Amino acid sequence: MQRAGEAGARALRAALHEGRAAQGGSRRTKAAVAAASAQVQPNEAVIAHWDKYAKLSRSEGAATHPLVNRRHRPQMAPSEVAFRPIDNVTGRMSSKHLKEEWTEGEIREAVQNNVMMTWGPNAPRLTIPNIVRGEGVHVYDDKGKEYIDMTSSAVCTNFGYSLPESVKQAMVKQMETLPYLYPGLGMTDVRARLCNLLAEVTPGDINGFLFPLGGAEANEGAIRIARNYTGRAKIMSAYRSYHGATSRTLAATGDFRTRFVESQNIVKMFNPQPHLWSTGKTDEETTKLMLQMLEEQMINEGPSTIAAVILESIVGANGVLVQPVGYMEGVRALCDKYGVLLICDEVMSGFWRTGPLFAFSHFRGVVPDILTSAKGLTGAFMPLSMIGVRQKIMDHFETSPLGWGSTYTNHPVTLAGAYELLRVNLQAGMEEKVAKVEAVMLDGVQGLIERHACVGQGRVIGAFGCLDLVGRDGKQLQELGAPMTAESLMVKKTMMERGLFGLFRSPLLHITPPLVISEPELKEMFSRLDDVLTELDRAIGAQ
Repeated sequence: MQRAGEAGARALRAALHEGRAAQGGSRRTKAAVAAASAQVQPNEAVIAHWDKYAKLSRSEGAATHPLVNRRHRPQMAPSEVAFRPIDNVTGRMSSKHLKEEWTEGEIREAVQNNVMMTWGPNAPRLTIPNIVRGEGVHVYDDKGKEYIDMTSSAVCTNFGYSLPESVKQAMVKQMETLPYLYPGLGMTDVRARLCNLLAEVTPGDINGFLFPLGGAEANEGAIRIARNYTGRAKIMSAYRSYHGATSRTLAATGDFRTRFVESQNIVKMFNPQPHLWSTGKTDEETTKLMLQMLEEQMINEGPSTIAAVILESIVGANGVLVQPVGYMEGVRALCDKYGVLLICDEVMSGFWRTGPLFAFSHFRGVVPDILTSAKGLTGAFMPLSMIGVRQKIMDHFETSPLGWGSTYTNHPVTLAGAYELLRVNLQAGMEEKVAKVEAVMLDGVQGLIERHACVGQGRVIGAFGCLDLVGRDGKQLQELGAPMTAESLMVKKTMMERGLFGLFRSPLLHITPPLVISEPELKEMFSRLDDVLTELDRAIGAQ
């Protein structure tokens, strides 16, 4: 009898175990468990075992030991919450804000107490120059010192610091007639006119345009559009790249700044210019190898999972990397082969920076599916960027929701300034002007490479140039993004002393002056830079 009871209990446990293993499986399994439960009746020993547990676990405690296993009582008493109120009443404006000008001390105090820096630590805010005026390609600090803007600030003051009167008047007129309109509620003439002008001058069938405020926002929108258009998630981007400071664009970035965010379905690919290994002895070998690598990576990732490849047509912040002939053409061909969109990021290189209106025109027959640009669109006279899409993408979103937008997209005042500036520059023959700048830039960079041991390599295309600074051993002066070495700090200090204003992210020394710089101004800039590099040669023991 006891054995029969044990057998029944084992059968019941087996049936119950089967049900648990199924984890909510089919009805058939559940039915089998129910049938087993109905057929196997627990014997007296099993029931006694259950009853014993019920007597041990009771609200009022175990039947034989009432102080044991009683209903659980929390052991911690609620803590006292110490609330310390802070005055949250709106403050009062001080009288200094009613003055036309502030004293040097008042400015310095405000900088120290209230100003935050971007990207790096806050401490340098008290040591950078206080710039009070700009004119042409020069800026002036509060001590009256003059500087040549060697890098167009952040490669954005492409037309210098003298605002054309017609651009100013166009913005004033728009502010007086319609200073703002939410773009989803109504249309403005200037929006239609700028879209139409860009469609006329942009190569290929890039006919649809949107206007965010900055380059990162444009690339963010481009990624969203690519994903919504294709229904795929992955974006491929290069290691040596910078696409912006928002979460997705910084994830797509390849340089040190990408470490500030988490990956967001971004797949990194190698540029044709890696740091530690050779891609071949010729550009032709490099192009063939890098395209083979990219195709294998696409196959391994699964082409049906890749929405787009995003590349800077000419890599900007990571060294003005000039693409080998055939590389961008090959990337375009691979994207076509596998149904992947090509996004060209021309936030830096667009609007004549490399010569033509857009840098992708350098590559035989290449037209991106999505084009982004920003800095040169307005020359930083006002914040604005651009997303352009080919006709097939514009047609797709005729009835499908775009899934991207923002309050200040297509702002009429910034559009008015951009429209007038674009009209002025198209009539001024900017491509021919940049060709003249390029000729001087090529001579200047060639001379710096020849004369200075601290210059490892140099690149120039249009008004877009960069030097790779090296130590006495011929290796890079420091790792990009690492704290500045003593030699790098010396370069930065000497630049300011020699009247050179601009970005310097060692070991990359960018030379990207305003496109409107004259030949004498450009030669003066190279002369000052020559002095800076002579000091670096001494510092590394090369002289």
